[in-house]
Amino acid sequence: MTRSFARLAWSAAAATYLLIVLGAIVRITGSGMGCGDHWPLCHGRLFPPLDELGTLIEWTHRLVAALVSVLVAGLAGYAWSLRQRAGSTEQFNPGRGAYVALGLLIVQILLGAVTVKLSLPPWTVVLHLGTAMLLLATLLVAALGPRPAPPSRAGLRAAALGFVTVLLGALTANTGASSACFGFPLCNGQLVPDGTYLQYIHWTHRLLAYALFGYTLWWASRTRRRAAWSVLGLVILQIAVAAAMVLLALPAPLQALHVAIGAAVWAGLVVAAV
Repeated sequence: MTRSFARLAWSAAAATYLLIVLGAIVRITGSGMGCGDHWPLCHGRLFPPLDELGTLIEWTHRLVAALVSVLVAGLAGYAWSLRQRAGSTEQFNPGRGAYVALGLLIVQILLGAVTVKLSLPPWTVVLHLGTAMLLLATLLVAALGPRPAPPSRAGLRAAALGFVTVLLGALTANTGASSACFGFPLCNGQLVPDGTYLQYIHWTHRLLAYALFGYTLWWASRTRRRAAWSVLGLVILQIAVAAAMVLLALPAPLQALHVAIGAAVWAGLVVAAV
């Protein structure tokens, strides 16, 4: 029973990760309104004509969102069933993580609807991604199961720094600040940019990324844990992709890869922390 619950939680986490990457592709390709302002249907239909790329991308994104909904709802139902059977301390008790995931999923669905109805304002897109990241983290914790020791404070601080970095990255991408800073590692050759607020948003995101690199380097060196070193490797890869993305004028494939690795960094931080 423990293994089947963990497998279901891992499946839900994997589908959520795919959903995050697809959400980035929706933004990068400008497909956010690919289904018009209809929600949850696409152009008023469950199976719309897929003759436009934007419609195909957005509809696929919604299909994966439906899959995540089924998996998370199933996980919550399974957790309830297991808790009902756990009459003694020897039996597996899945905890409340699956219920938290279900609550986050409901918030995520509502934010998705609001985002479409309001024609993709940046603040709702950022909240949408932030909720998706929290959902991914909750599913990973549920998949790992009860731990004998509490999470490390250093790991939790690293995860918090990573989460803020992700949110600033989403803000950078959705406000048009991605192209505000050219060059690397400085912003337009300046340590402190003196331009528009978009440069400050972009530069703040970079500073947080540099801080995350420094902190994970210290964390990995101090603990010598394989998980921490793995996270450090992902952070280095993420910074390298970000540098290439800026220097090559933001090609779409690198933008999508940046989000995919960023989500992997976040997942790695959560797993390493707990």
